Amino acid sequence: MAQVTSRAQHPAAGWQHGPVRRLLLDTTPLRHSRPYRHLYLGTVTSGVGAQLATTAIALQIFELTGSSFAVGLVGLYALVPIVVIGLYGGAVLDVHDRRSVAVVGGVVLWATGALNVTQAALGNTDVRVLYALVALHSAGFAIVSPARSSIYPRLLPLTMLPAANALSVASMNVAMTVGPLLAGFLVEWAGYTSAYAVDVVLFSVAMWGLLTLPPIPPEQDPDRAGKAPARRAPGLSSVLDGLRFLTTRPNVRMTFLADFCAMILAQPRALFPAVAIVALQGGPSTAGVLSAAVAAGAVLAMVVSGPLGRVVHQGRAVVWSVVAWGAGILAVGLAVLGSGRWFGPVTALVLACAFLAVAGAADSVSSVFRNTILQAATPDHLRGRLQGVFIVVVAGGPRLGELVSGTVAGLWSEWGALVLGGLACVVAVLLLARLQPGFMSYDARRPTP
Repeated sequence: MAQVTSRAQHPAAGWQHGPVRRLLLDTTPLRHSRPYRHLYLGTVTSGVGAQLATTAIALQIFELTGSSFAVGLVGLYALVPIVVIGLYGGAVLDVHDRRSVAVVGGVVLWATGALNVTQAALGNTDVRVLYALVALHSAGFAIVSPARSSIYPRLLPLTMLPAANALSVASMNVAMTVGPLLAGFLVEWAGYTSAYAVDVVLFSVAMWGLLTLPPIPPEQDPDRAGKAPARRAPGLSSVLDGLRFLTTRPNVRMTFLADFCAMILAQPRALFPAVAIVALQGGPSTAGVLSAAVAAGAVLAMVVSGPLGRVVHQGRAVVWSVVAWGAGILAVGLAVLGSGRWFGPVTALVLACAFLAVAGAADSVSSVFRNTILQAATPDHLRGRLQGVFIVVVAGGPRLGELVSGTVAGLWSEWGALVLGGLACVVAVLLLARLQPGFMSYDARRPTP
């Protein structure tokens, strides 16, 4: 049976014994652990499929309604199951085998993909069906994603977590590059049924990765050493334990608040169909290009992410990365505003993609350090619950952001939603950094929550 780390190495050891000084993405975790390698392969393939399906659903809803607000409503239908299942699922991970929980969530995701194929093949024209399938997919995702994240520190020493998180961010953004482009091509040339079918095939690889993992039961709370085992049925009290930990740990809490600034206030995804088709005079493939531009910037940043393992003040890096994200989204709004006024649609598309790439690069750096702070500073017996909160923020935040940006666009304009959102993001995160100065001095060699 593959080895599972029961008590990971202290992060400071990585600096004491020689930090990784390579410029390129560090792939050491893939060589270190076979279970991690299988899990990572499934993460890559399922990520491509998920982004493909997300883009296809947005295009299908916009085709049926012609409304950015209707596309933005996807965020609302996804948010509720992410919040409810994410919080409770995290508590389940802290009392049950994490591999088994992840497999259950994987079955839900695979079944949702099959239902997407079915509705498209039957010629569905009711957006409520699509909203329901988005909610079901979000429920499965809210189980699988925190399970994966809580498993990583059990397969790898903590010194490898920055590299593992860089690999995760790279895979996510490769998926966000390839998935939307593939969706735009498939929808335009083969239809929605084919697009959703490819998602199902890709997720089958992820199921294989989950099934090949060894059992990974949670570790016992050190404070209960020598006492009777804790109650095995997770409930509201166990969820509240995780939230109480979060409320008293400012560094961990700030990782969530910083991401809220970026993803709720300046989330552009719901605007891409209207921006592509109306402002830039393109089609579904143009919407795919806009989505892919964000991810392409993130991928490029992760290709040269080797030095991230040497960053000591990781909180400071998070704050300035979020500032860069907000500034990039603001600049995208100005590029969209200029289309047809100051320059042609092609020039506007090039500028928008360049600014989206900058924003994506900044977001990827923020994600690496937010994940690392959370994983390194949280004890294992609470890791599932905190990863549940994390998935509520990371996945739920963008969904709520889609609703916000779609609403602002409906009341004003797409370019106005981008400019206002980017500016609000920058102001909010700088204000938070001023209110919590300890986060700016967070020392990765001595991680404190």
